[in-house]
Amino acid sequence: MSLFKSAINKLKQGLAKTRSGSAATVRTILTGKKLSPQLLKDLERAMIQADIGIKTAVEIRKDIQAGFERGEIESGDQALAFLKDQLRAYYPETDRSLHFARGEGPTVILVAGINGAGKTTSIAKITKSLRDDGKSVLLAACDTFRAAAVEQLEVWSERLGVQVIKGQQGGDPAAVAFDAAQAAVARGVDVLVLDTAGRLHTQDHLMRQLTKIRSVVAKQIPGAPHEVILVIDATTGQNGINQAKVFTEATDVTGIFLSKLDGTARGGIVIAIREALNLPVKFIGVGETPDDVEPFDPAKFVDAMFAE
Repeated sequence: MSLFKSAINKLKQGLAKTRSGSAATVRTILTGKKLSPQLLKDLERAMIQADIGIKTAVEIRKDIQAGFERGEIESGDQALAFLKDQLRAYYPETDRSLHFARGEGPTVILVAGINGAGKTTSIAKITKSLRDDGKSVLLAACDTFRAAAVEQLEVWSERLGVQVIKGQQGGDPAAVAFDAAQAAVARGVDVLVLDTAGRLHTQDHLMRQLTKIRSVVAKQIPGAPHEVILVIDATTGQNGINQAKVFTEATDVTGIFLSKLDGTARGGIVIAIREALNLPVKFIGVGETPDDVEPFDPAKFVDAMFAE
């Protein structure tokens, strides 16, 4: 499936800012240097600045320091190799693929995220990959609060050759989800993707609406939603993670779509998400077109991030 093909060169291009930013800083600190306590302090600071997360940065620094004290890690180059191994290990083997419905009935993917996170574009990327794999897709414009959100989804639907179910502006988002679920069943489509309002994590009534949408589709389609994908803007760093924590309280998030990785020099946010949320990053956005989506592969990601 096209959605799960990861190209290392494309990742390198998408992570160009990280490679020349935080990752380059780490490489500069360590490459060709003799390990020392001061070097380890500089490394810890650089990892924190890369948005890896304070806890993770401290743990990795302590592990390298322990190896240094035992005489097992003597150079910065050895420390860099150890660091990359540790970052890969922070994402253990797990199922990062999309979960599809078992048996009859459409697969339902609910997509959430705050305004500006790149949610609608991320939906377009997932939709194109599904279409490329020969699956029929129906979109639901459940963000009834912003006319622009519906219009944007309609534009993408036309470009991608899929239909979209919408309601009246200001109407009940759950009613749109209800109509879309019925339409998906009646038309026999493979996948229904629900675009929800770009609700702020501080707006309790909107978070309740998200829970209501989930409940509505669950009554119409057994096992739905089969995936709840939360879109996080990589450029927002730790603030995005704080917002994500509240989303996970409103609905059972099954995976993360980390958008706009091409726009940040702090690609370490991928590691911080694992530390803070314990959720799989399933997809990463590495550009603006529908083709600019990659499945998250920890080994390839780390290799691309530190590639020169």
